Amino acid sequence: MNRDTGEKFGPMHRGDREAPVIQFKNIYRTYEMGDQILNALDGVDLDISRNEYVAIIGASGSGKSTMMNIIGCLDRATKGDYLLNGTNVGEMSEAELAKARNREIGFVFQSFNLLSRASALKNVMQPLVYRGIPRSERKRLASEALTNVGLGDRLESRPNQMSGGQRQRVAIARALIGNPAILLADEPTGNLDSKTSQEIMTLIDQLHQKGQTIIMVTHEPDIAAHCDRVIKLTDGKVESDERKQMVAA
Repeated sequence: MNRDTGEKFGPMHRGDREAPVIQFKNIYRTYEMGDQILNALDGVDLDISRNEYVAIIGASGSGKSTMMNIIGCLDRATKGDYLLNGTNVGEMSEAELAKARNREIGFVFQSFNLLSRASALKNVMQPLVYRGIPRSERKRLASEALTNVGLGDRLESRPNQMSGGQRQRVAIARALIGNPAILLADEPTGNLDSKTSQEIMTLIDQLHQKGQTIIMVTHEPDIAAHCDRVIKLTDGKVESDERKQMVAA
């Protein structure tokens, strides 16, 4: 492993379409609560292949947010191996984790997490700043990304000038601008009304149809039903792992 460059991700991983993009091997995430030990994840084994459309469901405290944080390189497993595109995340430095988050994972959050004083265009350009891409190219790519989610006429609008659905479209454009291996969506329709939720899910469905790997945490069965695979967690364990079926959380 080369810790000097941190260059672990690249075409050789993306080109290997047989290997899972995500592998959990006996993953534990343990917390100490006074004199008690809580296993938020309790020996999880899981493979997710490229281009899959996966929902992670479960009751509050089931471990789904913990799993999402580990997949997104926002947290580390206490025990076990997590391989992202064939690279063992547990052996990565903090700088390498930051690079993985920027290059390999696009995040979409329930609360949008947009810069309130920045335009839609500047919000979407932000992830490319850390890649050293010239401003003119960042602007072109961001404009294209916003047009692709139906916001080509709102480039200069700020979040407070947009509806919830429009803000989530900005967040999706921002998540996709770096061409990530995985789109990670945490309750992406949680703050939206039912009509807008369906519009956002239609957009996410279309992204999957174009080949995007999507992993989504949700507590809503009708949202999970959009996915080809539904993984249900209970007490930090995988209770069920079903394909093409709706499973109630």
